[in-house]
Amino acid sequence: MKVKVLCRNPDNYLRETKKDIHKVPRNYDPSLHPFEAPREYIRALNATKLERVFAKPFIGSLDGHRDGVHSLAKHPTRLSLLLSGACDGEIRAWDLARRQCVSHVQAHDGFVNGLCSIPDGTGFMSCGTDKTVKQWSLGEDGIMSHEPVSTLLGKTVFEQIDHSYGNNTFATCGQQVDIWESDRAEPVRSFTWGVDSVHAVKFNPIETNLLAGCAADRSILLYDMRGSAPLRKVILKLKSNALAWNPMEAFVFTVANEDYNLYSFDIRKLSMPLTIHKDHVSAVMDLDYSPTGTEFVSGSFDKTVRIFSCGQQRSREVYHTKRMQRVSVVRWSLDNKYILSGSMEMNIRVWKARASEKIGVLNARERTAFNYNEKLKEKFGHHPQVRRISRHRHVPKMIYHAQKELRQIEESKRRKEANRRAHSKPGAVPKLSEKETKVVAEKE
Repeated sequence: MKVKVLCRNPDNYLRETKKDIHKVPRNYDPSLHPFEAPREYIRALNATKLERVFAKPFIGSLDGHRDGVHSLAKHPTRLSLLLSGACDGEIRAWDLARRQCVSHVQAHDGFVNGLCSIPDGTGFMSCGTDKTVKQWSLGEDGIMSHEPVSTLLGKTVFEQIDHSYGNNTFATCGQQVDIWESDRAEPVRSFTWGVDSVHAVKFNPIETNLLAGCAADRSILLYDMRGSAPLRKVILKLKSNALAWNPMEAFVFTVANEDYNLYSFDIRKLSMPLTIHKDHVSAVMDLDYSPTGTEFVSGSFDKTVRIFSCGQQRSREVYHTKRMQRVSVVRWSLDNKYILSGSMEMNIRVWKARASEKIGVLNARERTAFNYNEKLKEKFGHHPQVRRISRHRHVPKMIYHAQKELRQIEESKRRKEANRRAHSKPGAVPKLSEKETKVVAEKE
């Protein structure tokens, strides 16, 4: 005789967290939900408000330097290890998970102008105002050697250093750009163009033979290690302080300029920038791309850190504290979750890349709710109320009034140009876009 028995698994109709809450069966037929859009709009509005409520980006600070932090370097294989150089010549290695200094060494007499990690993670290199380049070994636990592995003496001050991603070469800049190999005491190749010094140099992470630099004559220089002379030169209206390549697009780089803006260029067409990134109210000192290549972070003399999307003119986020002074260097962590900033009051600060993101492991229900809210905010992102709440940021009084003054200056320039065009002969005052006016000259 066959007997059929009903079998019900409690996991199918009870919540996984609270076992006394029963799951509610839902019918997803659209005809049964006539008010779906208004209901989703309210959910999107609430999700946007909660995002601003939980936006607490500051995590902590690394305190220990006795002078302003001038340079930072990420470890290529260990996420929790950070290297920092100060204006008194001291280099420190930090454990970010514990927020403690692992080791420190007095490396240079004067500023530590540049730091870069060796791609295999066995050590790092530094340069300073004492006209030396030093290579240091680095243990698995972050302990630095007390004496440098090798020391290179130069004739002039080295402004910055960067290591190639593809081979055992590195570049330094100062009165000229020098290409070095670690087993030679003299540079393999030197590039010069004009008499002005170069204060920033960066290798392309994809096309490893390409590198770019920023010079004191307001120019951006492109070099190819396979050639004997610089490739191209672009002159802007003001000096560029730092440069960063996009890690996902080999032809795109961004420069931080003295005119409060950042400019993204495509090396295939340097006559005008791809995007002009605005919002800072003082000179931009440094920038760094996220590992995904979709965003970058910038630090400025206006005591703020801003996050930009690559194709957007305005920043999506601004970070500041009362005690933070002029930001000299910024870095984006390799796991795409944190931002590190070094400023002139001797502190290194750790921020979240997404201000309202929860730190830690998300369970399944939390991840589902987070993804659902993100889609709702994306769907209703252009609604006036949602957009107003998501864009609103509190900034210090100084920055608020400076932004207002800059807007008045821009409106005055546009009004003046419109008046000139209205009272001149047709074609005498050409109508140029803002991008076309930023590049002064282009040379090959």
